[in-house]
Amino acid sequence: MENKIRSHSHGPNPSASDLESATNSHYNLLGSHLGSHEKAKEAIFYSYNKHINGFSAVLEVEEAANIAKHPNVVSVFVNKGHELQTTRSWEFLGLENNNGVVLKDSIWEKARYGEGTIIANIDTGVWPESKSFSDHGMGPVPSRWRGICQLHNFHCNRKLIGARFYSKGYESKFGRLNQSEYTARDVLGHGTPTLSIAGGNFVPGANVFGFGNGTAKGGSPRSHVAAYKVCWLGTIQIECTDADIMKAFEDAISDGVNVISCSLGKTTPPEFFEDGISIGSFHAIQNGVIVVASGGNSGPKLGTVTNVAPWLFSVGASTIDRKFVNYIQLGGDNKHIMGVSLSTGLPSDKFYSLISSVDAKLGNATIDDAQICMVGTIDPNKVKGKILFCLLRDINGLYYAEEEAVSGGAIGLILGNDKQRGNDIIAYPHLLPTSHINYIDANYVHSYIKATKTPVAYMSKAKTEVGAKPSPVIASLSSRGPNPIQSIILKPDISAPGVDILYAFIGAISPTGLASDNRRIPYYIGSGTSVSCPHVSAIVALLKTLYPHWSPAAFKSAVMTTAKILDTNERPIRDQSNKEDATPFGYGAGHIQPELAMDPGLIYDLNTIDYLNFLSCSRGYNQTNMKIFSKRPHTCPKSYNMLDFNYPSITVPNLGKLHSVQIVTRTVTNVGSPSTYHVHVKTPYGISVLVKPSSLTFNQVGEKKTFKVVLKVTKPTLGYVFGHLWWFDGRHKVMSPLVVKHS
Repeated sequence: MENKIRSHSHGPNPSASDLESATNSHYNLLGSHLGSHEKAKEAIFYSYNKHINGFSAVLEVEEAANIAKHPNVVSVFVNKGHELQTTRSWEFLGLENNNGVVLKDSIWEKARYGEGTIIANIDTGVWPESKSFSDHGMGPVPSRWRGICQLHNFHCNRKLIGARFYSKGYESKFGRLNQSEYTARDVLGHGTPTLSIAGGNFVPGANVFGFGNGTAKGGSPRSHVAAYKVCWLGTIQIECTDADIMKAFEDAISDGVNVISCSLGKTTPPEFFEDGISIGSFHAIQNGVIVVASGGNSGPKLGTVTNVAPWLFSVGASTIDRKFVNYIQLGGDNKHIMGVSLSTGLPSDKFYSLISSVDAKLGNATIDDAQICMVGTIDPNKVKGKILFCLLRDINGLYYAEEEAVSGGAIGLILGNDKQRGNDIIAYPHLLPTSHINYIDANYVHSYIKATKTPVAYMSKAKTEVGAKPSPVIASLSSRGPNPIQSIILKPDISAPGVDILYAFIGAISPTGLASDNRRIPYYIGSGTSVSCPHVSAIVALLKTLYPHWSPAAFKSAVMTTAKILDTNERPIRDQSNKEDATPFGYGAGHIQPELAMDPGLIYDLNTIDYLNFLSCSRGYNQTNMKIFSKRPHTCPKSYNMLDFNYPSITVPNLGKLHSVQIVTRTVTNVGSPSTYHVHVKTPYGISVLVKPSSLTFNQVGEKKTFKVVLKVTKPTLGYVFGHLWWFDGRHKVMSPLVVKHS
């Protein structure tokens, strides 16, 4: 399946005849290559006739190659798949006090809880019966709403005002769905959680087997929400294709949404003109719609961040100050090993026999497979009634290790991380008493088992602990920079709560997804950039209510420049993977602070022309590529310097050798009261930084001032070095990361 994409010549509000004309032009173009108008109609399953100008069609490789040569075709690319990236958060972020009381000056109160804004979620659909989507207390549907509710085993209301599903891209690759599957209903358990975090109502009494904060809370609870289902269960994994994603973006823009939340992404980001999310989101921001996307779950390895286009708001994941912990004690040992879990305790308050998976393996199982408790490797006769110890290498190991433990009759399970997983431990609603421990503690348990003739262990019941320090910490799972496509743009942009977050769940599957798990729960706890992304979507929706005329870039700047880089101990935010200080490659500009984002003082603004200059100059896109993003011809200005791209962060990936100098220019816009700002700099190691001028005075809202940052190498070093620059007027601290690499 191929996609042919460019931009339309008609305006942002096309008539019915404009849409029909655009679609017919697609039929005519393809028909000229396939031999008839009718064959083209059969091949094309999406005609993008509103904002994106192109179509998706089922073609042979030779047909796609031939049509790519047509002078009016600017791009042909394969319909690739994207992956899914998956409430004390709001209290932790300062929207309410420790007793759950909303403060009168909170962004919730000032922004009327997001009243009047519309949040779209491009994901796996939604479970409409969830109490998080009740329309109790909701106002009328905004008059600008032009969307629909596809009523296939589904219903909408004044909260959940729209729902659509898109399957043609999926079906072109994987075959037809069953008739019963044609619905926007979420049966995979990803879209419901993400949408409930962004715009779900407050639901008292929500918890997971007694864990949680007692009330599920969406970040923008008076916003209206709409679900755009683009993901389906494939033969191996969940599939979300470019063709379906672009169609969802196009409809969401036309439907009148304000914010699009997209917790999807590719493990390896492609060039922007070959990526459905990049293309769709570009057309969204052209129409004033803010797009927030997950930064990926491939951390802690560097250079793994995804959704890296500068017009996208990319989000990393961090912890909050709540943990779900239990403790392990080994026989003859006074040491208590802390793990995490959402499971019950052992049946009796006593020590139980402890066995490693290698010692419990079946005769025909390999040691490597048995270490991780791969399905079919454990001998039930050896583990029955005992606590089983398994090594955990990846997230999938949670499932098959538990399946083996349950089927083998184990009384409990200890999951110990391998070296690569390190400190990344996950609270999970296990079917049997379980504790997930980090790599160092796993080594300790493994050594104890090997050195002890009859090893035994005790495991406490899991409990909720609040006030954990330090917090936030950048989650190991969260993908890291630098940006693999364009290193001069720092990604992720921001970090937000993404570990052990309470959210709405679905009634179609169990919390573990295992065949032996018959439980159904309305709320669940999970982790990942999939859940950090909608936190930012919610905050942006609140800001949109406060500042309806701001540009998408202004909202991003307000959030980024007011972020914090210190934890609750007033020390630099740490990295969960190595317990060292995190860097902007993990947290971007820092950890989100909604209350400060309401009043940023100054913003770094960008518009469509700036993004087009970025594509034509920085990426070197030719006129053919540029037509995907702009209906008018666009070429790189002769005087353009990519370092001067007015991004809220400053990255210089090739500063040069000793005494080399680079000059970066930025322009800030005043959005606060008249004031004078003075510059402060924490210089990166081996770099001198001079800012000219050192003070900026603003007399009115909307006034712009330009400054230059002169960076010079004073002591060459390997790799990236980090610092910060901030403007301060006694009230507003407008901060930007400085990320520099010598040649």
